[in-house]
Amino acid sequence: MRNGQTIFVTTLIAALLLTGCTSGGGTGAPAKPQEQGPVAKLSITPANGTKKVAPDTGISVKVTDGKVTKLAVADAKGREVAGAVGADGLWRPRWPLRPSTAYTVSAQATGTDGKPVTGQSAFTTLKPKRVLESGMSPLDGEKVGVGMPVQLLLSQSVTAKKDRAAIERSLVVRMSKPVEGAWSWVSDREVQFRPREYWPVGEKVTVVAHLAGLRAGQSLWGTKDRSLAFTVGPEHITKVSAQDHRAVVRKDGEVVRTIPVSLGKPGDDSYSGVMIAQEKSAETIMDSATIGKPGEYRIRTKWNVRMTYSGTFFHAAPWSTGAQGNSNVSHGCVNASPANARWFYEFTQRGDIIEVAGTSRKLRFGNGPTPWAKSWQSWLAGSALGKPING
Repeated sequence: MRNGQTIFVTTLIAALLLTGCTSGGGTGAPAKPQEQGPVAKLSITPANGTKKVAPDTGISVKVTDGKVTKLAVADAKGREVAGAVGADGLWRPRWPLRPSTAYTVSAQATGTDGKPVTGQSAFTTLKPKRVLESGMSPLDGEKVGVGMPVQLLLSQSVTAKKDRAAIERSLVVRMSKPVEGAWSWVSDREVQFRPREYWPVGEKVTVVAHLAGLRAGQSLWGTKDRSLAFTVGPEHITKVSAQDHRAVVRKDGEVVRTIPVSLGKPGDDSYSGVMIAQEKSAETIMDSATIGKPGEYRIRTKWNVRMTYSGTFFHAAPWSTGAQGNSNVSHGCVNASPANARWFYEFTQRGDIIEVAGTSRKLRFGNGPTPWAKSWQSWLAGSALGKPING
């Protein structure tokens, strides 16, 4: 019986072990792990460590086995750069990146496995071989007349239409009372903005030139932005008649003074046309050498309001008071008595309208800021974009 008992016990233990392995109704087969998609891989261009990157280069982030969920670009101080992905799939800044500046691209993607993957690339923009410097008028904070244009002056010539168009697109004009206006090139180194009609009284204007990082020609890049803000004062319009020998001065449409004047004598005729008060000087020396006639005169004058680059002024002329109001005897300027000239000097704002009529000599466009010497259509024709804007 001992051998039979041994066989029975051994068989029972084996049965119990088998039962223990299959408790709970399982089949005994091991569970298969869930299949997961591949991990996303990021590729950023410009690659990490790249130098001499053009400021207008687009940034590319490519991902395999996933999709981009975040992209940010920041400068060395951690300031994020505004931009967006365009139709070409490249991220571009709202305004160009700055030359000679370090930037970092941070990107994130989500793979088909559902897990996030991040990547970074640091690069440096190029140092320009040629630099485009700039200046602007009017002065920041200045109160000006209704005829004052905005002038952007450039240190290098810009001739290609595409480069001029790029500059115009970089210029932002904001107005408190939006009116129609346009930029127009008056030379290879100057572009001006004027409204279609004179500025509204009380207008507040802000102009920003986003020139830093702007490509303006072969190896020519802007390095600094420019901005200014100005307000428009009362409407001052002076109409000068060479035939009546009078200057009628109006403020907001009302006559405030009528001034006897003397204009240019025959051979030295004054310019006819719509000019602006360009600058003022309480005292200056008038020298005929500056107009190609050395030795003809050199005299100190007071209460000078410049009307043209070539040297036309409204100024005091005590030596011609007898002719003022009845004949033209000047060398081309508008002569007035010391008292009237001083009043006009103190009354005048830069950008005030001074319109001369009745002479045989026509104002040449470009002889100073002369935006009103052109019709609106002619002004628009000087724009590389060929269209007006509303601020």
